[in-house]
Amino acid sequence: MPDQPLQPFSPPAALLSYLPGGFSAGLLVTWVLYAVFAFWALYTFVAVYHWLKYSHASWIAFPAIAVHLLISLALISYALNGQALFLSNYLP
Repeated sequence: MPDQPLQPFSPPAALLSYLPGGFSAGLLVTWVLYAVFAFWALYTFVAVYHWLKYSHASWIAFPAIAVHLLISLALISYALNGQALFLSNYLP
């Protein structure tokens, strides 16, 4: 509704009742993001290994890998703590 102000997201209270004591929704989201980061790191390591092993004659491989690492690391950093390194000036 365009005439209503935006309301911050809050998880349903019934869903939070299933979390054990001492856990909060923020902690759960942080650990999910860490799991995504671990999957990204493993996937990136395997992809870079194969790209360098089987496409070593391609000069585009090194700049593409560097761009992938910089952009992905900035996005992951932004997701985990709100700081996107050099991209902070361009993000809202």
